[in-house]
Amino acid sequence: MEPEQIVTDMLLVVAAALIDAQGRVLVQRRPPGSSLAGLWEFPGGKPEAGESPERALARELDEELGISVEAADLTAVTFASEPLGHRHLLLLLFTCRVWERDPQPLHATELRWVHPAKLREMEMPPADYPLIAALEKML
Repeated sequence: MEPEQIVTDMLLVVAAALIDAQGRVLVQRRPPGSSLAGLWEFPGGKPEAGESPERALARELDEELGISVEAADLTAVTFASEPLGHRHLLLLLFTCRVWERDPQPLHATELRWVHPAKLREMEMPPADYPLIAALEKML
């Protein structure tokens, strides 16, 4: 058995599975020059100091997609835990079925609506794959 690596920094990230009327989920492609460029991901980001995960996600969705989401319309679904060297990623996934305005790729190269089963065929960051099973059970 390998010894556990000591974590010196926890990285909290919040993400949304926006779900449309057809049961599809919105994913975005990471832009060139970003870490994990070209991979598909659930939109979201890092909370700022003093922000709740829901408030942070509502802010990130406005910044990344130009949509307005009420924190009360976000439902916590599952999480993923992924080692990143001496850092450790804790990714919280929320679902959302209600928002204002059409999503736009403001910080991504492309947006795509896909059924959850199709997410397994897309190139995504490692931490996103464990989240797919929860979405498949829901939809």
